[in-house]
Amino acid sequence: MYYAIVFLPLVGFLIAGLFGRMIGPRASELVTTGLLFVAAFFAWIVFFQTAFGGHDGTVELFTWFASGGLDVKWAIRVDTLTAVMLILVTTVSSLVHLYSMGYMHEDPSRPRFFAYLSLFTFAMLTLVTSDNLVQLFFGWEGVGLASYLLIGFWYDKPSACAAAMKAFIVNRVGDFGFALGIFAVYMMTGSVSFEQVFASAPALMDKNILFLGHEWHAPTIICLLLFIGAMGKSAQLGLHTWLPDAMEGPTPVSALIHAATMVTAGVFMVARLSPLFELSPTALNVVMFVGASTAFFAATIGCVQNDIKRVIAYSTCSQLGYMFVALGTGAYSVGVFHLLTHGFFKALLFLAAGSVIHAMHHEQDMRHMGGLWRKIPFTYATMMIGGLALTGFPFTAGYFSKDAIIETAFVSHSPFSTYAWTLTVAAAALTSFYTWRQMFMTFHGHPHDHHHYEHAHESPLTMLIALGVLSVGAIFAGMILYPYFVGHDVDHFFREAIFMGPENKILEEIHHIPGWAKWAPTVMMAMGFAIAYWMYVVNPAIPKGLAKRNDGLYRFLLNKWYFDELYDFLFVRPTKWVGTFLWKQGDVRVIDGYGPNGVSARVVDVTNRVVRLQSGYLYHYAFVMLVGVAALITWFMFGGAH
Repeated sequence: MYYAIVFLPLVGFLIAGLFGRMIGPRASELVTTGLLFVAAFFAWIVFFQTAFGGHDGTVELFTWFASGGLDVKWAIRVDTLTAVMLILVTTVSSLVHLYSMGYMHEDPSRPRFFAYLSLFTFAMLTLVTSDNLVQLFFGWEGVGLASYLLIGFWYDKPSACAAAMKAFIVNRVGDFGFALGIFAVYMMTGSVSFEQVFASAPALMDKNILFLGHEWHAPTIICLLLFIGAMGKSAQLGLHTWLPDAMEGPTPVSALIHAATMVTAGVFMVARLSPLFELSPTALNVVMFVGASTAFFAATIGCVQNDIKRVIAYSTCSQLGYMFVALGTGAYSVGVFHLLTHGFFKALLFLAAGSVIHAMHHEQDMRHMGGLWRKIPFTYATMMIGGLALTGFPFTAGYFSKDAIIETAFVSHSPFSTYAWTLTVAAAALTSFYTWRQMFMTFHGHPHDHHHYEHAHESPLTMLIALGVLSVGAIFAGMILYPYFVGHDVDHFFREAIFMGPENKILEEIHHIPGWAKWAPTVMMAMGFAIAYWMYVVNPAIPKGLAKRNDGLYRFLLNKWYFDELYDFLFVRPTKWVGTFLWKQGDVRVIDGYGPNGVSARVVDVTNRVVRLQSGYLYHYAFVMLVGVAALITWFMFGGAH
């Protein structure tokens, strides 16, 4: 069963990729989607067997490679953490496949698209079932490759190609840190296998490692390097710039990236390596600080975006920050809980946004929408459910998981706990504001593009089924799973899958916080709704007036805190200048000038002079022969005598 879950998407990729033109788009869709649903069915069986039946296990497939003391196996590791990721990845991916059958029905390259979707899923499944750091890195790079292919799927659009390259390059920065972290783990423990690394971890507490010419606390350096990789994949502050631009890909790709695959990899990796991170309070403090900063930063930008997909993209960035706050407090199960619930309602939001775009004939600017709830009521209802879950409306999935994160920040003993709690509560208000702003601009008020509005219609059944199923998860996943991720059953549920040290009492303490702290996120959620309603329903002239009066702040937020411009100034332009200089001066002038081009030019010069001797006149040749004979006789007379 384990084999089927991991490798059925690979089979779908090979069939659609190699034989797509032969069997046609429809067959490619059916094969890849059918195989994903089978994998999802098996994943749910494994989830119940593992999480509730205690059937953890590792299945070794083969020895990948062995060199000296490094012996890397390819194995499938299944524990509760893996099982949670399996149901998330396969369920969301299968529904995205189904949804894409309707959304992409006019695209001539559907076999390639469905092949890439299945490859993406296989890479993520390889990552979450890995038994060692090298296998995890293989899946890590696999999702990076698949994201590049899918973001740039419409490669005839320059903006899509640029976005794909940006995602690939920015992630290489994070992956370099991640690779250094893996090297450091192997150097300090002599292994890359999780079991052996975790067994050796306590011995690292008193060890130092030489890095950049200085001695550092080994667990701190290792965890910080690993976290740099997580920052890239999960789009945390500093390495986040690729995520909004990834909206250039088809909408189903956005749903898959943001809900179940690429961006969740960093959170999963930190949770998987929790026994290492627990050795370094400094690293956990950094994780919490970066997460809280990202949650607030991305939420501020989401408040001024006008592209319906970019609003949701920045909400993903912000929600990932929440997850890292939980991980930074040591409440790993709470971070994974929000990862799971977020996967359902974020996939729902993206696919509902895709349904809106489909209805509006590929229009994505919310300023051209309005009044759509009359035309696409089912899409409106499902997007409402997703929005309520995102804002943390009571008893939806987001209410249980996001509020639990804010509570862990409140009771944490980290020096950044107050900072994290303040920013996550503020981000809760901003999240509610931009979510309701999106709903009001898209579905309420008067239509702004009457032509598209009159022709708007509900999406095909394949798209609506996916929205309906995800709506169920967005409503009920939190209340059903809360006891197992946050409540008293968490130890029995996760067992050895994540660190659950006896000294970590944070999950017990969050049940005893003051009432004002517990209700603060809900109050912020209500406040965000009230402000959005006032600005976009009661008095729609207010936003333009505020933007004019606070033009500097508005432009600061609209330009995403000028991170792209800053990186362009610090990295892109100097790199392009160095590259141009080396090209023009180093390659063309020096290497080509004195190398191949220089040698060939001198040969031409010499031959041009020598060719003048070939005049074609007999007396010239006779003269040359006479000079030659005279030189030969002279040599024999004066040189030959010796």
